[in-house]
Amino acid sequence: MHRFFLGSSSYHFIDLERPVDETRRLLLASGIAGATIAAIPAIASRAATSPPSPRKKRPHDMKSITIKDGTELFYKDWGSGQPIVFHHGWPLSSDDWDTQLLFFLDQGFRVIAHDRRGHGRSSQTADGNDMDTYASDFAALAEHLDLRDAVHVGHSTGGGEAARYVARHGAGRVSKLVLIGAVPPQMLKTPSNPGGLPLEVFDDLRKQLAANRAAFYWDFPVPFYGFNRPGTPLSEPLRANWWRQGMLGGAKAHYDCIAAFSATDFTEDLKQITVPTLVMHGDDDQIVPIADSALLSAKLLKNPTLKVYKGLPHGMCTTHADLINQDLLAFIRGT
Repeated sequence: MHRFFLGSSSYHFIDLERPVDETRRLLLASGIAGATIAAIPAIASRAATSPPSPRKKRPHDMKSITIKDGTELFYKDWGSGQPIVFHHGWPLSSDDWDTQLLFFLDQGFRVIAHDRRGHGRSSQTADGNDMDTYASDFAALAEHLDLRDAVHVGHSTGGGEAARYVARHGAGRVSKLVLIGAVPPQMLKTPSNPGGLPLEVFDDLRKQLAANRAAFYWDFPVPFYGFNRPGTPLSEPLRANWWRQGMLGGAKAHYDCIAAFSATDFTEDLKQITVPTLVMHGDDDQIVPIADSALLSAKLLKNPTLKVYKGLPHGMCTTHADLINQDLLAFIRGT
């Protein structure tokens, strides 16, 4: 039962673990003599006692910055050209954007994606798991990378993060914004947001996460990708990849993030955003219902374009990547 879920042609190899006498015989048979043989005991001794040399960090290795509170943020920064920044959803990581990163890299863009604090390979934070901190964290990364003329693409919770960043920190650095299946303006039902989801929905998410996070994350991708809809086959690889990303993050940060994505009110952020903004949403989104999200956001933004995808799920960036990528490309290039 599923609940509602938001040099030479020949080589001689020396096995330093062989007894020294046996190794000595092998070297003699290979024509290696004199000083080499005399050095074997010392070589064997060093091999047994010396720690391995530290591996030098290569340019393609993990990149991270440390925020002022000591939190380490992992990020990917590939290519050159106009930067496109991708903000991932809860409880995933920058890996959720793999298809988009490779596509836009091939189109000649610089692509950047980070793991939000408490998610993926970033620090498993106990504090600061809120939208204000998420936005300021990324502001530090944007300054570190000197990002300008950037297009920001946010999915789900990442849409909230992107909206707050653009509204509060993006002046002079942002050219366009894209919100995909995004949580703004607000998910939680309140007197000012009567169409939102009741608090009990989010309390249930917290309850399931605290009771058995692994099982909860195994079930969540089913409505996320629409696998519970007739005629939609379950993709075990997608489900397993979703679960993998979720379990990589921290339980406390993920628990706190439920309040961050549900209770935060982005109304004023949306009103302040002046850059062209594409709002993309599937009308069969079972995680972030379209009526109280995209349809309202498009009315609050100053320069919006609303694009509704009939029958598509919350995870449409993955299930329908070709379609979404082409629409993103057209918006970014202004065609």
